[in-house]
Amino acid sequence: MTDATSGPSHPHEPFARRGRTRRKAGPSDARRHNRALVLRTIFRSGPLSRADLARVTHLTRVTTSDLAGELLAEGLIEELGTRADQGVGKPATLLGLVPDARYTVTLDLSDDERFRAALVDLAGKVRARRSAEREDRTGDAAAELAIALARELAGMAERPLLGVGVGSPGVVDPAGTVLEAPNRGWHGLDLAAALTTALGVPAQVANDANAAALGELSLAGPADRSLLCVKIGQGVGAGLVVDGQLVVGDRFAAGEIGHVVVDPDGETCACGRRGCLETAIAAPRLRRRLAGQGREGAHAARTAAGHRLGEALAPVISTLNLREVVLSGPLDVLDETFRAAALDAIRARTMPAVGDHVDIRFSSLGEDDVLLGAAMLVLDRELGVA
Repeated sequence: MTDATSGPSHPHEPFARRGRTRRKAGPSDARRHNRALVLRTIFRSGPLSRADLARVTHLTRVTTSDLAGELLAEGLIEELGTRADQGVGKPATLLGLVPDARYTVTLDLSDDERFRAALVDLAGKVRARRSAEREDRTGDAAAELAIALARELAGMAERPLLGVGVGSPGVVDPAGTVLEAPNRGWHGLDLAAALTTALGVPAQVANDANAAALGELSLAGPADRSLLCVKIGQGVGAGLVVDGQLVVGDRFAAGEIGHVVVDPDGETCACGRRGCLETAIAAPRLRRRLAGQGREGAHAARTAAGHRLGEALAPVISTLNLREVVLSGPLDVLDETFRAAALDAIRARTMPAVGDHVDIRFSSLGEDDVLLGAAMLVLDRELGVA
């Protein structure tokens, strides 16, 4: 049987695990760890037999069978029949995830014009969607709008709710408190507690760029790679994953590139400084620059904005030797011109051994990256499968 511990092997393990209190492990911790290991293996690998699970997880066959029986009784997994290519011997029964066994309500609060919400199943499939116009709401009014949207989606769930996952702008601590989000007028807002009170289920809140990065990491490729996900909405932020681990920083503000000054003579930012990256490439400001422009003017505006992003990212990419940069945001302002300009600026400011291997692409999850990443937050905290 594998060793089980009460906490992650890394202090910044992805998703909400990083916020758990350290304590001495006991028998119940070992069982929870092993249960999560079995469920996570099925989640990532697809249908497996009990023998397959024992081999992959390094648990004993008795332990694997016992845990599989528990998960079957809870309706989280199901028996799918025998393997088609079974050789000699007793046919092995495959076990697979039941995608609609539980639902998660997810919120994406990053957009400057509207809040978006979805009902997501265990396989990451969106079952329902809703949105609400923000109409420049800030402070308590914006929080109430988010809670009302979550309630609406919860009322549509035909299966038990696992929890609520949220991607919010600003600096968010592991407990789900938005410490600072200037564009939303939120300072010390315990959004997780408010949602838990309103819906009666656990709520997990993360920075929107971190949520987008986790969505890319969990649902769009190998789980142990490194990437930088740049989220562009009303503000600008980045989610940084290194060797499969989300980097949150000492005060949970890692990736707050939006308030790096790139033009001391630029526009005034919501934070009070002048010329922050946010003033150059945030979606509302870039839309204003594009308004009324002809083809050449729009190309020049997107090129200038892309260059500003590349200038800000070059030191980060060079320091960490990152290869994968993912752009997340509205496609009416982020296009190939913007992407190419950012890449050119990075390559012009880094040594060839770094810059020549950098790839910048748009999110493989489209506009759902924050919603799906927020769902993974809940899956990890409640089931340990992320």
